[in-house]
Amino acid sequence: MDIESWGHQNPIKKESWRTVLALAYQSLGVVYGDLSTSPLYVYKSTFAEDIQHSETNEEIFGVLSFVFWTLTLIPLLKYVFIVLRADDNGEGGTFALYSLLCRHARVSTLPNGQLADEDLYEYKNDRNLSADRIGMSLKSTLEKHRFLKKILLILALIGTCMVIGDGVLTPAISVFSAVSGLELSMAKHHHQYVEVPVACVILVFLFFLQHYGTHRLGFLFAPIVITWLLCISAIGVYNIVHWNPHVYQALSPYYMYKFLKKTQRGGWMSLGGILLCITGSEAMFADLGHFSQLSIQIAFTFVVYPSLILAYMGQAAYLSKHHVIASDYHIGFYVSVPEKLRYPVLAIAILAAVVGSQAIITGTFSIIKQCSALGCFPRVKIVHTSSKIHGQIYIPEINWTLMVLCLAVTIGFRDTKHISNASGLAVITVMLVTTCFMSLVIVLCWHKNVLFAICFIFFFGSIEALYFSASLIKFLEGAWVPVVLSFIFLAVMYSWHYGTSKKYEFDVENKIPINWLLTLSPNLGITRVRGIGLIHTELVSGIPAIFSHFITNLPAFHQVLVFLCIKSVPVPHVRPEERFLVGRVGPKEYRVYRCIARYGYRDIHMDDVEFEKDLVCSIAEFISSEGRGQSFEAVEDIDENERLTVIGTTSTHVDGIRMCEDNVGPNRNTEMIEISSPEVPRKRVRFLVPESPQMDLSVREELRELMEAREAGMAFILGHCYVRAKRGSSLIKKLVINIGYDFLRRNCRGPTYALSFPRASTLEVGMIYHV
Repeated sequence: MDIESWGHQNPIKKESWRTVLALAYQSLGVVYGDLSTSPLYVYKSTFAEDIQHSETNEEIFGVLSFVFWTLTLIPLLKYVFIVLRADDNGEGGTFALYSLLCRHARVSTLPNGQLADEDLYEYKNDRNLSADRIGMSLKSTLEKHRFLKKILLILALIGTCMVIGDGVLTPAISVFSAVSGLELSMAKHHHQYVEVPVACVILVFLFFLQHYGTHRLGFLFAPIVITWLLCISAIGVYNIVHWNPHVYQALSPYYMYKFLKKTQRGGWMSLGGILLCITGSEAMFADLGHFSQLSIQIAFTFVVYPSLILAYMGQAAYLSKHHVIASDYHIGFYVSVPEKLRYPVLAIAILAAVVGSQAIITGTFSIIKQCSALGCFPRVKIVHTSSKIHGQIYIPEINWTLMVLCLAVTIGFRDTKHISNASGLAVITVMLVTTCFMSLVIVLCWHKNVLFAICFIFFFGSIEALYFSASLIKFLEGAWVPVVLSFIFLAVMYSWHYGTSKKYEFDVENKIPINWLLTLSPNLGITRVRGIGLIHTELVSGIPAIFSHFITNLPAFHQVLVFLCIKSVPVPHVRPEERFLVGRVGPKEYRVYRCIARYGYRDIHMDDVEFEKDLVCSIAEFISSEGRGQSFEAVEDIDENERLTVIGTTSTHVDGIRMCEDNVGPNRNTEMIEISSPEVPRKRVRFLVPESPQMDLSVREELRELMEAREAGMAFILGHCYVRAKRGSSLIKKLVINIGYDFLRRNCRGPTYALSFPRASTLEVGMIYHV
């Protein structure tokens, strides 16, 4: 089932119950694998060291009460009923909230933003409500202070870094906890030499499978998770009925009070283990783009939530009657499983752990793709593993990095106690970031009363702050791992973003005015050669400095010149009919154009063949529309002689110009403009133009020249920059630019569209940027 087809282009306004239930079924395998395996390690991590299980059962009943209310308040109340509604045109996650704020308050740090971007369809969808006085005041405050913009960006980056850290820790703790069931079937001095190798083999196998894509094994995911949930809930019901039918009384909040009163500081520190019962909750929001709100709400409310509650109650019921367990396994999950079922449950648990790990790994790939699209992460190779579901991607560099770090954590700690401390801190930090962003979304995007936002951040923020403090206190006992990982990734991401912004500022300060182009003439030795020259630039206006550098050293350029800017905008998707902004640079006879291709952070960039075709057709459509006297959209910060208009992709040119290559015949009701092929045999190119008596000779001649240039071929001129901090810069800036950004720039991949061009058609122009 193509779940991605229900995106922004084909929204489901009134979903049928069959569709909703089908999506809910799929979400069980994709979204809830991590959350559903939490019973494997919650009780074991909670009672690892800080508190003991006594005869009074106050500790185990208090932990059960904490687990019940934590699951009820955070995943159920906060995420299912509130946060899921804060989608960004159907997309969810940390960057979706940041994207919403960027559009409503103009706090985006993307340097090449334009007023024309605010006319995009997904921008207009957010302008239906009017903000109150307090909301307008908050909005203006955020827009005026650059420091506050940086704080929001750093918050988004911290949340992203912790998600990456979770991608390292969750597979380790899930697989290790599942394998730990082997402890009950062998001697103590044997299992410690078996668990770690077996866990490492499973982890290597898991990361090795990533390049095949989840769609190849996706049909297995939901049945595995459903089987696991039915298994733990059935075992839970058996333990409740068989051992302690009155365990439901422990759901009362009174037992939380008794627990903290008796255990005091030890009980507070053990909250870091209880916190693990909600690990994976953020996936409900992060994976919203693949499903609908209603399907995720149904799956959690009616399947996942009751199964988890029954599982935790069953474990508590068993442990309440077994205070002295003759095993070093203490009070782990498998001791509450009937002995005859332990091996089948062990097999199902390992499969469920693999599925849960798969979900967080692919989620890490998705959020890194979003960061890279918005200029906050170095460019990496993104492989789309499914031709139907574009959300399923694979990033080789990140995959192997996660595998090495995951193996290092597993081999280094060798137990669930330290790994759980690390995982808990990563999970709760992401939730705190979401709570902070949601309070702003409530005021700026939903235009609700500021008291509602204050109540939201106070209520949920207080709960999460309590868990955060309990996790942070165990910094030396494993919680330092996500902090160190986040610091490394944050340094990488901020250095890249800072260097990219400074490089763009240099381009703006050193761009060439259009008047300079007007002074170029054959008298200066400038010649025009056949073909189309694509000059890649980050600028949305003006002539880049690399062009003047190119002309100075090689006084010739192509008969058709296109300044191409491929930019990301803070929306998940850009509709095909709004893809391009096309304009003319200089006089008409110069045949110089500007083309800005806009992509959302969830869009797939077209391949080279399709992109070339769409690019040429968009310019042809612009020439035709200009001849018909259509109006243009002005863009800020450009010269008076340059105006841009919105042109769609080829698929949107229903009654417009289409390009036909080789011997493809014209459609009916079209007039075909043909040109004679050049002497050197090349691919024949024709435009199919609708019959229009209004098209004058100058437009026909310009289209003819464009076809001739396309037949002659395309060349891609790419700037190869060396960025250095200018003299007098601070030591920190020199370290960031000269070492950090320079290292990342030299070792990251080039732009995807640049790599798709043949090397023989690519020309790099070197320049030194002093920023």
